[in-house]
Amino acid sequence: MKRMLLASAALALVAGAASAEEIKIGVILGFTGPIESLTPSMADGAELAMKEVSDSGELLGGATVTSVRADSTCIDAGAATAAAERLITSDGVKGIMGADCSGVTGAILSNVAVPNGIVMISPSATSPALSTAEDNGLFFRTAPSDARQGVVMSDILTEAGVKSVALTYTNNDYGKGLADSFQKAFEAAGGKVTIVAAHEDGKADYSAEVGALASAGGDVLVDAGYVDQGGSGIVRAALDSGAFDTFYFPDGMTGSKLEENFGSEIDGSMGANPGTDSPGAKIFADMVGGAFDATSPFTPESYDAAALIMLAMQAAGSTDSNVYKDKVMEVANAPGVQIMPGELGKALKLLKEGKDIDYVGATAVELIGPGESAGNYRQYVIKDGKITTVKYR
Repeated sequence: MKRMLLASAALALVAGAASAEEIKIGVILGFTGPIESLTPSMADGAELAMKEVSDSGELLGGATVTSVRADSTCIDAGAATAAAERLITSDGVKGIMGADCSGVTGAILSNVAVPNGIVMISPSATSPALSTAEDNGLFFRTAPSDARQGVVMSDILTEAGVKSVALTYTNNDYGKGLADSFQKAFEAAGGKVTIVAAHEDGKADYSAEVGALASAGGDVLVDAGYVDQGGSGIVRAALDSGAFDTFYFPDGMTGSKLEENFGSEIDGSMGANPGTDSPGAKIFADMVGGAFDATSPFTPESYDAAALIMLAMQAAGSTDSNVYKDKVMEVANAPGVQIMPGELGKALKLLKEGKDIDYVGATAVELIGPGESAGNYRQYVIKDGKITTVKYR
């Protein structure tokens, strides 16, 4: 009899394990391309949230969550679209954490996510154009729009006493949107933009571009490029020619590669990227420990993006994007019990009990308007070759 009971218990356990659903979530980021140094920790951040949820056993009756990675390339819309299609048709993902760069994000949204009815939450696509994209309520982002970043850039430079700047940007949706936003804000504040010039990524020599920028002049060169691509090429050419020695770096230029590439050569330069000194940011960093760089740009935002997908599923009681899309804003904002990093299991349990949550997360999440972050920024200077935080905005 005892053996029969043990056998029955074992069979019950096997049956329970078999019945637990496996939910796949796509993680589509530029693992190759102009921000490839940033994306590994972004993916790790998203997957940390997935592991936390799986380990809790609280999602939709004990479902586990599996990450499926795909390469957006950041710049090749065709490759990004094909990768996203594979995530949905071959891998069967129920949501997408990503994409990263604005151009490929827009392409995936219009060509893949909307036609297939799949929720996307981007941690880093910042083009203002995405605020008004046709998305059928499927697109959200935990990073703020560059409409806000342009104002922040202007404020930082104005407060630093900068009167004139030369402006270059990577020739894509991200670069153009940010350049337009910044120019409008800086000129409205009384500053002068001496030249606005696009640059192409992938070139070996940027001396011609820097020559034009130098001829126009300016107290600072604002470089709205990519740290793993033409943006760094512009800085190197400017330093080698003596054209500029002080720069402003937006989010696409921020990262450890900036320190590695230039060190103290760019001391006195300044910049900003989305970031917060909220309690959640510290909790997230403590959770990560030394596993990966918790402070790397858009890494906390990636944890939050993945978390929101899973919390919305629980609130809706469904993995169907067309059902749980209506719960994303609800779980992200007040009212409700505030939820910090490391508390996803608690949040899932509360939602199962029919209670409200207010997901604060690693970046003090507050979604506004068309499902995008209200936005906080970390302002920094380059001191002794290191990115040194000044304050948060």
